[in-house]
Amino acid sequence: MKPLFSLDCPLASLAVPIGSAAVSIRAGETEGVLRVDGRDAAVLAVPETETLREAGERLLAWWRPSVPDLVTLNEAGTPSGLVTAHRLFGAFVTLAQNQSALLHTLLDTMSEAITIVDTHNVVQYWNKAAENIYEIDRAQVVGTPLDAHFDSESIRLLDALKQGTSVQRVYHIPRPDRHVLINAAPIRQEGDIIGAISIEQDITELVRLNEELAHTTAHLHNLQQEMSRFQAADDPFFTIKGHSAAIQSAIQSARKVAQTDATVLIYGESGVGKELFAQAIHQASRRREKPFIAINCGAIPAALFESELFGYQGGAFTGAEKKGKPGKLELAHGGTLFLDEIGELPLELQVKLLRALQERQFYRVGGTEPITVNTRIVAATNRQLEHMVAEGRFREDLYYRLNVFTLEIPPLRERREDIPELVQMFLHEYAIANEQPVPRIAPEVMHALIDYAWPGNIRQLRNVIERLSILQEGGVILPEHLPSAIRTRTMAPPPAVLPLTPPYAPVPHASPAGYSFAPDPALSERERILSALDRTYGNKKAAADLLGISRGTLYNKMRKYGISHER
Repeated sequence: MKPLFSLDCPLASLAVPIGSAAVSIRAGETEGVLRVDGRDAAVLAVPETETLREAGERLLAWWRPSVPDLVTLNEAGTPSGLVTAHRLFGAFVTLAQNQSALLHTLLDTMSEAITIVDTHNVVQYWNKAAENIYEIDRAQVVGTPLDAHFDSESIRLLDALKQGTSVQRVYHIPRPDRHVLINAAPIRQEGDIIGAISIEQDITELVRLNEELAHTTAHLHNLQQEMSRFQAADDPFFTIKGHSAAIQSAIQSARKVAQTDATVLIYGESGVGKELFAQAIHQASRRREKPFIAINCGAIPAALFESELFGYQGGAFTGAEKKGKPGKLELAHGGTLFLDEIGELPLELQVKLLRALQERQFYRVGGTEPITVNTRIVAATNRQLEHMVAEGRFREDLYYRLNVFTLEIPPLRERREDIPELVQMFLHEYAIANEQPVPRIAPEVMHALIDYAWPGNIRQLRNVIERLSILQEGGVILPEHLPSAIRTRTMAPPPAVLPLTPPYAPVPHASPAGYSFAPDPALSERERILSALDRTYGNKKAAADLLGISRGTLYNKMRKYGISHER
């Protein structure tokens, strides 16, 4: 017999040929008689495909005192084999032994500390990693209550055991000298809690290294402030902080295109620093001595945008300057015009902008003389312009005129390794502004900041650090100083998510990406999916989190509505 590891093993694998034994079973019945050596014994007839689990449940329901043997029936209903009660019991014993050996091997192979308790909080399993992390031998723990070794208040397993709640990646300090990330869940059998399991990753060394990094970063920041006065003039990209591969790749691409006059289209979520890149590109270009003019296409009413961009002639309309006023395009002559939020530009103005870019000349509002300019264009957007072109909301010819060189700025959640440096920089900035010492940040706070997804990116991080600088006590920033959104998202179990199908009610902070997504309830399901994909730049995992569904469900719905996977 092959080694048994699962109750789903077919019963037929245990059966032996019946041979000359006589079996008498009436058609349509499951009970019969087996005659061996002139003696009759009761048997149960079962299909060959029946599993050990099903056979065990069948025997548990057997109402007679003696346990019968089992006769297997083939597809034709003919007896094909015999499994004696003794052989079946032996199989269950072997299965239990094999599963116990498998469980012990699995637990001792894992690098995380594993604790399993029964319903009375008595430890049943305590693996080698738990011995090493907590320096308590297995023999001292197994068979004893867990609260005999740890304070009850520090045992997250009790929540799983008593309340049936699960936690994932929760920062936890079970002992003063230990820092862990804990995953805990109740163990259920047919709906009843029969125990609980805790999986704890030791991050004590990570916390120690973070504290050292904080002190080192603070020292380096002081040195950088001394050097910045000299370096900023030599390197326009010096103000863009971060050493992650993602941000460095964006900086290197920006350096290269800065040496040309190519039009640049910067993609990035709100708050990633698109204007900072645009300014650095201008400062690193041959046009650095000429003006850098910025205009936000989404902040100016459509009725006024044309006059803002092209200017107006004297007396062009009531209330205007009598001498007229040059527009932003004219003011940027010889330099760079930064068109922020270009995706918000109305269609009728897109035509006029395209003509001005192609012909390098334009007319002021109310003017009759063409004005020729030599202006470099850098545009930025947090929208997917390709989708807007396909939907007729953005002119295709203008899109290709702007999309000469695309520069994508990574969101903060894709460059988490830069967060400690940015945190220390902002802490120093606000400490100097408020004439206070630089506060120390508790390890669990730094972990929460790194673990949070920052939907508002660097702008949001800066605001949070300013808040923490204000709320800090005794020179220390503690977890209770964090905004509830971050504290809830990173230090508590994730909230239940709601289905995508109407009525749609988004769950605050329901996604790891940290989005707060509230689409128009009047939108169709397909439109909500498209909106989520736009918001996440085609990232399927982030879009699924935003909608409160699994990624598999998102793919199914995309196929249902004919939405391309290349979005």
